Amino acid sequence: MRLRLLASMALTVLASIVSLGGVSLRAQSPAFTLDGDIALWTMAIRADKTQDFEQIMAKLREGLSKSATPVRRQQLVGWKVMRVKSPLPDGNVAYVHVINPVVAGADYKIMQILYDEFPDERQALYDLYRGAFVANLSLAPGTLTLDMKKAAAEGSASAGQ
Repeated sequence: MRLRLLASMALTVLASIVSLGGVSLRAQSPAFTLDGDIALWTMAIRADKTQDFEQIMAKLREGLSKSATPVRRQQLVGWKVMRVKSPLPDGNVAYVHVINPVVAGADYKIMQILYDEFPDERQALYDLYRGAFVANLSLAPGTLTLDMKKAAAEGSASAGQ
């Protein structure tokens, strides 16, 4: 009886895998889009792996710049990455992605962009990124309420009249 139950359970699991066409049981994650016109996205990187992370960011820049997708080339224009000077209390290093302007509807998943643009390097890029990445610390998308540069330019123009 017990053997029959185990065999039945094994067949059920096998049938579910076959019915999925042998695909991974992991669900595809949705696009990582940002609301608003500006975003600050902070992540923690292992202190001894900052060069690896910066190498990934350089590869991201290359992928965005050479992409055949116009949206990706638009993302390149407004995406900057800043390394925070002081280490975090746990010794990791914070990097802030400053995205201005945000490209509406664009997918900002770093690894998806890299996979799409460099399909032959998937595993190496994943290993490098995964070894460096610790955690996403914060995401602050929003709407720009005041551009000081524009205010200064407007003030200069009205003073000259």
